[in-house]
Amino acid sequence: MEFRHLGSSGLVVSEISYGNWITHGSQVEEDAAVACVRAALDEGITTFDTADVYARGRAEEVLGRALKGERRDGIEIFSKVYWPMGEGKNDRGLSRKHIVRGCEESLRRLGTDYLDLYQAHRFDYETPLEETVRAFDDLVRQGKVLYVGVSEWRADEIERALKIADDMGFDRLVSNQPQYNMLWRVIESAVVPVSEREGLGQIVWSPIAQGLLSGKYAPGQAPPTGSRATDESGGAQTMSKYMEDEELLHRVQRLRPIADEAGLSMAALAVAWVLQNPNVSSAIIGASRPEQVRDNVRASGVLLAPEVMEKIDEILGDRVQRDPGLTLSPERRP
Repeated sequence: MEFRHLGSSGLVVSEISYGNWITHGSQVEEDAAVACVRAALDEGITTFDTADVYARGRAEEVLGRALKGERRDGIEIFSKVYWPMGEGKNDRGLSRKHIVRGCEESLRRLGTDYLDLYQAHRFDYETPLEETVRAFDDLVRQGKVLYVGVSEWRADEIERALKIADDMGFDRLVSNQPQYNMLWRVIESAVVPVSEREGLGQIVWSPIAQGLLSGKYAPGQAPPTGSRATDESGGAQTMSKYMEDEELLHRVQRLRPIADEAGLSMAALAVAWVLQNPNVSSAIIGASRPEQVRDNVRASGVLLAPEVMEKIDEILGDRVQRDPGLTLSPERRP
């Protein structure tokens, strides 16, 4: 396992991190989830990403139990706040009330007294940004949070938060957590340049495009039983737009010889691809089986030749999404 700094901060993270969106507390039974976490630890992963909204808190609870007994200073635990966690009007968003309460509840579920990184899971247009930035800074000063980041924020939103932090003497953002993979490159034109200039690192989710880039979804065939595309609790809906694009499925299959030549599975090739971007601090992988973890971590330290990167671009062509306007937060709190 290779390691990178989280942006320009002093925090060092494993360049492949383990995340439990969709899986823990919902798609995967706890025994299997714990086995995946143990496999991640065995493979050298030290960085674990979750969020309060994943399975309505159950994912944090499962991760906390799976990491129990680990030396706390030897791992990094990330969580997030924004999405609804109750029926009340203040059980969502980035108000001071929800941020502070959300952090306390996440700490309780995870069984820890601090988070290495606490992230704003979307931008909240209904809360003054100054209130949000100050609330996060207060948690840092209280020792409940060590670093602060965001997820799926646009470049101008990141810049506004940084200016407030600088003007007020608050802790600055150190990271952004966007979707990023061979097919979804919307951060490259605006978010990445701002992040490079301001010292933020990307902690990218969905490097395998929800499993699409693993090659398991063949054109003209039903998705494999037990795959994310068959998970009615959330995965199937997410995958539907991919499964309906026959041309895309054909193009993904054309990546197989490239993976074979590199000595990687298609999934590991996809993870290695995002790690070629120097602004990426860590790529989040998810898994329902330990062997998936062990396969994905083979991407760590892999350098893909420029001609390989060019060939991937040639194959995927116009199926790549690049529009920065596709980075969206709800106009009103959900």
